[in-house]
Amino acid sequence: MPFSNTIGQTKIKESLVQLVDADRIPHALLFLGPAGSGKLAMAIALVQYVLCLQRQAGDSCGVCRNCKKAEKLVHPDIHFSYPTIGTNRVSTDFLPQWRSAILENPFMEVNQWLQAIGAENKQGNINKEECLRIIKQLSLKSFESDYKILILWLPEYLQKEGNRLLKLIEEPPDKTIFILVAEAPERILNTILSRCQLVKFPALLDETIIEGLVESEGITKEQAATVAHLANGNYNEALTLLKEADNDNANLFLAWMRKCYKGNGAELVPWATEFATLGRERQKYFFQYGLHFIREFMVYLLTGTDTVRLRPPELTTAKNLAKVMSFEQLEPISQLFNECSYHIERNANAKILGLDASIRMHQIFQNK
Repeated sequence: MPFSNTIGQTKIKESLVQLVDADRIPHALLFLGPAGSGKLAMAIALVQYVLCLQRQAGDSCGVCRNCKKAEKLVHPDIHFSYPTIGTNRVSTDFLPQWRSAILENPFMEVNQWLQAIGAENKQGNINKEECLRIIKQLSLKSFESDYKILILWLPEYLQKEGNRLLKLIEEPPDKTIFILVAEAPERILNTILSRCQLVKFPALLDETIIEGLVESEGITKEQAATVAHLANGNYNEALTLLKEADNDNANLFLAWMRKCYKGNGAELVPWATEFATLGRERQKYFFQYGLHFIREFMVYLLTGTDTVRLRPPELTTAKNLAKVMSFEQLEPISQLFNECSYHIERNANAKILGLDASIRMHQIFQNK
């Protein structure tokens, strides 16, 4: 992927080009930013630029042998590491699926990736075997270029296993580059953070998303503007909204809110049973969506305007909730959603958690 195929982040792109051209690129970079801000796409473009044999006007040529292999993600000196599922499974076990997913959408989020490899009720992680594979792979000589480069997507999933990579990141073999692509620095070991040069990615501007959608998806500027407003700087979310007439998480969440308000146990118990079948990654994403809705609902309560980042059905629900919910109730709801996400990550019983959350939501509704 050349830089010309990335979306926005012009200043970051220019600074990376300058580092490469001056032969001053750090051996360890941390691309940090919110989901859908283009971090992974920029990392792939940077790798292609580093390996390109005929750089032209601040971009890779796209025609040399290194560029052709890099664009297909098959260059032997470009290595990837990412969350996987299953005991003792490593990234190379899922390499065909990874290439297919990235070539289709380099802005994808972790839930999409894990579902693409059949995660269902399993959680993704980067395990000990993967760390040992990285150490062994990067200890070998490069095959076709001067550099060996590892793109490690979401080092948050390393957890304590990241200690195994500390020495390699601090003192890598010659001509070895690490690019860590992350979203939650609080979940990464401080010892890893301190060994990387930070490149901070802001959320994309609505204008940038509009331009990208018009060019890549062939829609009108008016259609793109509607989607960009709802996406809140997340290009992946914009693509999802564009391709899906209805958002399953939105529909499921809004229906759940109505059930919680009524507090009918005959409805809440079946809902909790259905919620338990979604799989842990989708369960976490459900509560993440809930936090998004509450955040935008808070803005609506404060401003009273329709310019919040909610689609028409969601905005209608927000207006109805405003009649029965106060601003003070939003804090315990947000705390509840964060607690649910925390316990899902720690393998809580999903049916019990879903029913408990439903009862607590009803109590919050009743406590005015």
